[in-house]
Amino acid sequence: MTDHNDIRLGTLTNFSAGGDYIRQIRPHGFESFQIFNWTRLPEGDLDKLAAGIREAAGDCVISSIGMFGNPLIDAEAASAFGKCIDNARAWFGCDLVCGFAGAIDGKSVPESMPAFKRVWGALAKRAEDKGVRICFETCDMDGTWQQAKWNIAHSPVAWEMMFNELSSPALGLEWEPCHQLKSFVDPIPQLRKWLPKIWHLHGKDATVAWDVIREYGTRSGKQFHWHRHPGFGDTNWSTVIDILRMAKWRGSIDIEGWHDPVYIGDLEMTGQVRSLNYLKECRGGPFVANPK
Repeated sequence: MTDHNDIRLGTLTNFSAGGDYIRQIRPHGFESFQIFNWTRLPEGDLDKLAAGIREAAGDCVISSIGMFGNPLIDAEAASAFGKCIDNARAWFGCDLVCGFAGAIDGKSVPESMPAFKRVWGALAKRAEDKGVRICFETCDMDGTWQQAKWNIAHSPVAWEMMFNELSSPALGLEWEPCHQLKSFVDPIPQLRKWLPKIWHLHGKDATVAWDVIREYGTRSGKQFHWHRHPGFGDTNWSTVIDILRMAKWRGSIDIEGWHDPVYIGDLEMTGQVRSLNYLKECRGGPFVANPK
């Protein structure tokens, strides 16, 4: 190893922004980028747009493509995910496409499983043929087990059901502590258990207000958790990175911004860069080569 190239630290940028956004923020020290889309791909010449992003990224890694829609009920979103699978390597030299598993909105998680098997069975085969891997984001999207919204992949029980339905080696997880803490799950043992299936991390944490919960419970209408940038939440990211490195994990932790209630608006990039530098310290600080 000649650098911290086993675990890269980066952020998210919208595909439609092209290379301009990356050129502005890259000097802050970001090492990787997830190129994300919300429900649809941009219009226009995507090959040209992708080439501009690659040029702007320079020696930084494009870790993955994010395609966040509901492919179980939105055929266009499913088609866009398939297009990302087909072009991930050509566009960005990456082999990960990440997104929601989808849901039959308003139905229970088990009721969505037949559609999950049908839609993702075809997409998984496509990914296998292209040498690409699919990572399911674990956000609940304000859905529940009984009434899912956008994404059934928000619980370890659901993950077990999904991977039992489809045993494809192309299917894994895009994980972060945030959604686990919101469900009162300890993310550390979960990370140890599920690490073989975790291929990409979002850098997003959470703060749980246990004082509010103890006084009012969870049904009072009072907010008792917040999404946070790493370094401002409840997770010790040194422990997260220790677990990754002890398992010889390689990949990227990309900060998912625009959620922190404090470092948002004019303070968005202040928070992201502080989070980036915190994660670099958790990774061990500056790389120092051993003497020969």
